[in-house]
Amino acid sequence: MLGRGPFYTVGVSRGPFLTPILTPKRVVHYFAGTSTRGWQVRVLILGGTAEARGLAARLVDRPGLSVISSLAGRVADPRLPVGEVRIGGFGGADGLARWLGTHRIDVLIDATHPYAARIRTSAVTAAAQVGVPHLRLERPGWTARPGDRWHRVPDVAAAARELPAVGRRVLLTTGRQSLAAFLPSTGLWILARVVDAPDEPLPEHIRLLRSRGPYTLAGELELIRTHRIDVVVTKDSGGRLTEAKLDAARQLGLPVLMVDRPAPAVRPTMVSTVDGAVRWLLALPVQPG
Repeated sequence: MLGRGPFYTVGVSRGPFLTPILTPKRVVHYFAGTSTRGWQVRVLILGGTAEARGLAARLVDRPGLSVISSLAGRVADPRLPVGEVRIGGFGGADGLARWLGTHRIDVLIDATHPYAARIRTSAVTAAAQVGVPHLRLERPGWTARPGDRWHRVPDVAAAARELPAVGRRVLLTTGRQSLAAFLPSTGLWILARVVDAPDEPLPEHIRLLRSRGPYTLAGELELIRTHRIDVVVTKDSGGRLTEAKLDAARQLGLPVLMVDRPAPAVRPTMVSTVDGAVRWLLALPVQPG
């Protein structure tokens, strides 16, 4: 069985599977090597993104580091990073601060999704409360190319309002948590591509397609043509895993409603690549807690 604390589940990932650690309230199993003095700098990586997994892979076997990856648990079958993993929420900024202190975390790296505004704010607040170095690792957004027909909107609600004037048959890729904004759009036909189905039933004008990237240009072209899609709605997530839908829309001349990223209330130190995060971490004058 998995050890469960007040907010979390802990285990060890060696690829796609989670091997449990029996630990009631504290994480006690380390996987990084020890330093020459027998100490380890303890690093918490927030996020289930490709960048978070890539960073964990780069750090987990590095001598002198003990790395824990934390996933929110919103996806039923997440891709797991290598090394030590916890799954579940913290209970807001105060809960995260308590967790950082209890587990003697020395460095916090937030590599959550660009649209995970709540945990981003909690990370800033908690790191300041505990007094640990904090880095934001966030991949760049997409850049429009010649032939793109992007219509930028500030949020999902704005996308739902503008959608009827842009198209009638919709490929919606903004995630299951945004589906509520499109429930009133009964005059449209919406193909909503999600990783996990929502808990509540959907109206007839919204069809679910459960799927997870990466996607190919050929596959996206076939999907759009099969369902006679005439508009794509997406968040500006960035990265290569889901970019093919934009290539397909450009090739077919389709409009794209692009939901902008939320503006952070506070901007911590930020890098856009795993390499940049590794360089930042190794340059820190951190003493183990």
